[in-house]
Amino acid sequence: MAKGSSIQALYELCKKTFTSSSSSATASPQAIAKLTALLDTITPAEVGLEDAVEDDRGHGFFGSNYFKNSTRTARWAQPITYLHIYECDSFTIGIFCLPTSSVIPLHDHPGMTVLSKILYGSMHVKAYDWVEPAVGSGEPDNVPVRLGKLHTDTVLSAPCPTTVLYPKTAGNLHCFTAVSSCAVLDVLAPPYSEAAGRRCTYYQDYPYSSFSTEDGPRKHEEEEDYAWLEAIEAPDNLYMRSGKYTGPAVQEEFCFPGSCTII
Repeated sequence: MAKGSSIQALYELCKKTFTSSSSSATASPQAIAKLTALLDTITPAEVGLEDAVEDDRGHGFFGSNYFKNSTRTARWAQPITYLHIYECDSFTIGIFCLPTSSVIPLHDHPGMTVLSKILYGSMHVKAYDWVEPAVGSGEPDNVPVRLGKLHTDTVLSAPCPTTVLYPKTAGNLHCFTAVSSCAVLDVLAPPYSEAAGRRCTYYQDYPYSSFSTEDGPRKHEEEEDYAWLEAIEAPDNLYMRSGKYTGPAVQEEFCFPGSCTII
């Protein structure tokens, strides 16, 4: 039964943490720590993922609002599958299942806090934060780029601690590459919303040496710590589809009018 399940506990804690009176922008470190501690305990079996198996090749679609404007049909591509668990105006809970070598391209999370728990497998994570104040290229004839600072460039393998990124820190722009078949449980607060100005933008990163600027790397830091990021259209090879979530459903005991979606 859902009552008493880890997912039910996650929903209730997210609701307490990310309501309109306690938004992700003002969630305390203590509240985030409680969420990460709970996420750290969730196993694949608790969300209906008994076995880590590769997806079949073939067509598919991705039905969530996250990437609805970026869906591409690529024949014979290995699809990334999204398992939707819960969504309301304040937060979203879902699982991305990535076949080996598949990639979720470099993208941002404007104004959002994101908690990611690797359920099984290994993935390479590369993440940046914007350099503030904004630094652009000093070469106006080239593509418009903005300087970002590398935050993470590593392989994470389950079991490992939950990672957290914030609106302006901790790697808000990131890319996932599946080293092996893997799955990541994500909490996004608040969710993507074009109407609210939270649109997902994709980026291409270039080595720092590709462009010039008057503001070089900070003292005691290497050029490798920085990269130029260019906003791009959603990559043609981004191939996602919705799957069937078979774990315990969220049971809503209380719902604020207009804020929640009953599952």
